[in-house]
Amino acid sequence: MIRRPHSVLTRIALVMGCALLPFLAAPTVAMDDNDLPDIGSPSDSVLSKEKERQIGRSIFRQIQASGTMVTDPEVQEYLQDVGQKLAVHAQDGNFRFKFFVVNEPTINAFALPGGYIGVHSGLILATQNESELAGVLAHEISHVTQRHISRAVYANQRQSVITMAAMLGAILLGAASGNSDAIMGGIAGAQSMAIQQQINFTRSNEYEADRVGVGVLAQAGFDPQGMPDFFETMNQGSGPMAAAAPEFMRTHPVTVNRIAETRERAEGYTVTDVEDATGYSLAKARLVLLASKTPEAAKERFIGERDNPERVGEIGLEYGIALANLKLGNSREALNQFKVLLTNNPGVIPFHSGLAAAQQANGDWPAANTTFENAMSLFPRNVPLTIRYAEGLISAGEPKKAHKILLDLYNQVPPTPEQVRQIALAAGEAGDIADAHYYMAEYHLLNGQLDMAADQLRVALSMDLDDVQRARLESRLKQVQNAMPTPGSNRGQNRPNG
Repeated sequence: MIRRPHSVLTRIALVMGCALLPFLAAPTVAMDDNDLPDIGSPSDSVLSKEKERQIGRSIFRQIQASGTMVTDPEVQEYLQDVGQKLAVHAQDGNFRFKFFVVNEPTINAFALPGGYIGVHSGLILATQNESELAGVLAHEISHVTQRHISRAVYANQRQSVITMAAMLGAILLGAASGNSDAIMGGIAGAQSMAIQQQINFTRSNEYEADRVGVGVLAQAGFDPQGMPDFFETMNQGSGPMAAAAPEFMRTHPVTVNRIAETRERAEGYTVTDVEDATGYSLAKARLVLLASKTPEAAKERFIGERDNPERVGEIGLEYGIALANLKLGNSREALNQFKVLLTNNPGVIPFHSGLAAAQQANGDWPAANTTFENAMSLFPRNVPLTIRYAEGLISAGEPKKAHKILLDLYNQVPPTPEQVRQIALAAGEAGDIADAHYYMAEYHLLNGQLDMAADQLRVALSMDLDDVQRARLESRLKQVQNAMPTPGSNRGQNRPNG
């Protein structure tokens, strides 16, 4: 009996400590207007745009390193193109957006701090047209431009004060009545109030992202009805009794009222002659092939969908069948199909690289090389085309030329980790071993693996180098070492604090 009050107070202290941690850990927000930033919202003082970018980049690199990201260059380029088309209408240049696909069959999309937008491959395949996909991207872009993550941190910081006040009131009330159960009940109630207010804040973010996103969608030339159309399609299969609601509906809860409001807002815009870009159908075909257990299964699916009266003549299905035949070793059939596709659509880059791949698979590298060279002259420094040409060159025993064209490309366009690995392979095959180790160092840096990057640079420096190479490698190694944490120091510092 004597220890019971002490036990209650201990539990209170623990709960209060947990509630105080976010408040104490976060920077203090000045209450005086004179101390607030001159530009931006109060949330800037909690999480700046640069800090958002750093956090987002860190998470993005973790996703890259996990191996779950789709590295297919054609899919990457398509999604980035659509995303940037939307992004230019959503902001005035304050955000740098990066769009990527996660190889997951679930239907979901998410926005990371700083402009990193991820879309599950399952969501892309679930969309019926390009405007539906663009609607999801516009919604996620709006979460970023409206600073919802930073605002949530700011709101949670202020909420900690409110929750503390409610808890203190409960403690005082319980102490006055001598009822320890009332104390714990009051604390639980205060926590419930905080949780509910956070839910309300999240819901308001979703509505705001809808409102802003619909406008972005229309301004970019997409059908603004694409957003409510996709929401409604997802909602139909995720009622209150649905056991397996799409993940998108769990992370982006959609009500009938929200769909109606979004549709009404979309009706306020007039957009005519909206057609899907060819890249949309081609990207879906590549994702179907990626998601299928076997090329045979993918081919059967394409043929089955082609028989659907509503999809007759859809170019992505024909492309998918040609790709599946190439994977299955039906190179002659694939060659004929790509010839037809390219003849009818000379401006579609994947048909050039597809034809060249089919020619090479049929043992005709000179023809494939000519096809690639012609395409490179028509579409210089196109990323997927250059990557496919480099693959062909390496297979044909010309790695030095592959190294050269990839180096030219990546001096103009920042490469992904997978693309850096490709140029390392080309350099290694060409006998440029020091360069291969240098590229592998860059690969590890892109994945945040500083120790492994330093090891690769040391190996490169142990080789016979000219003065320019050695200076470049030594400079890069010094940069990496300066960024590496040392025992007893903060991360990023090269020397212990004195």
